[in-house]
Amino acid sequence: MDGSAIDEALMQKIAREMNLAETTFVLPFENPGCDARLRIFTPRRELTFAGHPTIGTSFVVRKEGLVPYDCVELWLEEKIGPVQIFVDDGACPMFWLRTPPIAEGKIFDRSVCARALGLETDDLLDIPPEILDAGNPTLLIALRDEGAVDRAWLDNAGVRILKDGQTSEPFCVFVFSARKEGAYSRMFAPEYGVPEDPATGSSTGPLAAFMMKHGLLAPEPGTLFVSEQGRKMCRRSLLHVKVLGEQGANGILVGGYVTAIAEGTLTI
Repeated sequence: MDGSAIDEALMQKIAREMNLAETTFVLPFENPGCDARLRIFTPRRELTFAGHPTIGTSFVVRKEGLVPYDCVELWLEEKIGPVQIFVDDGACPMFWLRTPPIAEGKIFDRSVCARALGLETDDLLDIPPEILDAGNPTLLIALRDEGAVDRAWLDNAGVRILKDGQTSEPFCVFVFSARKEGAYSRMFAPEYGVPEDPATGSSTGPLAAFMMKHGLLAPEPGTLFVSEQGRKMCRRSLLHVKVLGEQGANGILVGGYVTAIAEGTLTI
């Protein structure tokens, strides 16, 4: 809760020791419009932004009194900039983050993506896989059905197939199949030290944008859908999405519930 006395190298060592998808450190804010500053580490590297730890840390700073417990809006300062969080209060509050601006990136060949994932090209929809970046570059790949999503797998060998010497920058790989109520999803990030992530909020806003772009999700303002993730790894998560404005012109919110499952003491 107070990482001001811990340097970056030690933060990375702690994240490697914890071996969670992300470990966060709370610091005093530098931007006067924010309530706290946040640094986020995977077991291998620091992230500029991530959804799961933003939502989780919002729960903790509220619980620990860094902001009033009844506050329904707060701002966390992250490497990407200030991130806005809303709280639907109640017995079990739901926390929503506003997805940072989404940038479009490289288009990938469907057959190359299929080979990297151990799938056939026909397992992919006829939609070009594309990197979208809301602070965490994510390659989004639309698959035909949930069976294909469950068969997919990506390791470092698959990453090499995808990159083929074209880039050294790391990115996440997010596979999904569309449902009436949203999507069934999985996310792989071996370059970050995360073989598979059970919930990826930073990729779910881009998922909504990608689905709207390709007609897999109604683009009407107020669209609400759910991405189910983590089921294959027996860590089922439900990520809720609100699309604000036409095609998300007024923002895309990603939200979920938080449950505290452990507390401990680390001796440094």
